[in-house]
Amino acid sequence: MKSRVAVLHEMGLSAPYAESKPLKIETLELDNPKQNEVLVQIKAAGLCHSDLSVINGSRPRPMPMALGHEAAGIIVQVGENVTQFQEGDHVVCTFIPSCGHCLSCREGRPALCEPGDQVNKEGELFGGGSRLHSEEGRVNHHLGVSGFAEYAVVSTNSIVKVDSGIPFETIALFGCAVITGVGAVINTAQVQPGSSVAVVGLGGIGLNAVMGAKLAGAREIIAIDINQGKFDIAKKFGATSVYDSSELDVVDQIKTATGGGLDYVFETAGVVPAMEVAYQITKRGGTTVTTGLPHPEHKFSFPQVTLAAEERTIKGSYVGSCIPSRDIPHFIELFKQGRLPVDLLLSDTLALDEINEGFDRLAKGDVSRLVVKL
Repeated sequence: MKSRVAVLHEMGLSAPYAESKPLKIETLELDNPKQNEVLVQIKAAGLCHSDLSVINGSRPRPMPMALGHEAAGIIVQVGENVTQFQEGDHVVCTFIPSCGHCLSCREGRPALCEPGDQVNKEGELFGGGSRLHSEEGRVNHHLGVSGFAEYAVVSTNSIVKVDSGIPFETIALFGCAVITGVGAVINTAQVQPGSSVAVVGLGGIGLNAVMGAKLAGAREIIAIDINQGKFDIAKKFGATSVYDSSELDVVDQIKTATGGGLDYVFETAGVVPAMEVAYQITKRGGTTVTTGLPHPEHKFSFPQVTLAAEERTIKGSYVGSCIPSRDIPHFIELFKQGRLPVDLLLSDTLALDEINEGFDRLAKGDVSRLVVKL
């Protein structure tokens, strides 16, 4: 069948993207779903910095690639051997397919699934190969989803069935922003009630981390960003104070205000300066967690003596250390209870043809989450 898809042919084109147009809207040939795969009519797909990192070359991937990994839609066709899903199911896509058999999966850490990571790097689906083709040949899949499209074939390892009563533009956010941000707080750091928390970077993931900190019962939640326009929404989500990280003495301000630093600090911007601030404002005996994905060549350094002498912990968090089939329904239930107001993250919706302009807005940092509606 035919599907209109946003395709990236070359990484590193200069902004503004409204002019360079790195994403081309093309009509591609989409194969029928194979064994353990389904065809999803995409209804909404969020614009995430993980997509932007491929566009600007920070996360090298094989070209050409159909982008988009935070998506939701309706199953319209099931492939051979699919029993747990059926036509008409509403699903959220997850960007790490988990095999259930490798060491990481057996340890209950599907975000680190080794076969899933390998096929993602190769731009393939979990069952091998690509289902997207142009006249020039194969088009690679982005993180097993390729959600900036009218239709997508995905592995059953890459979807979670969800409630049909929640708008697609909201439910799509649970596939990345929510599980990454809230999961980092709840699963990776296991923030304890009454503790102090800071979040450096107030994009979609950072704001979800703020929500997660409130959900975990943190007594103090500091929100930090270079864009003061994010401060009001951070306060709505539970931030007790806000700081402009562009100020030269921001570290001293925070350490003075907190009496030496915070118990848990989350870096969600994916840039080294943000990680440096996060580490410096973590107190003695505290934990610094990063969800950011900077360019592979970028290095973060710190005084090694502080790890032992101050009993510091540095942790990475990928996909919020989540088990998607468990955590996405759990977080959706918290949303329905009003305890995770994810819908307030949505800054605007776009048409597929407006996607390059949308990535300009995302790169400027003026939005919390933009979603393409199809």
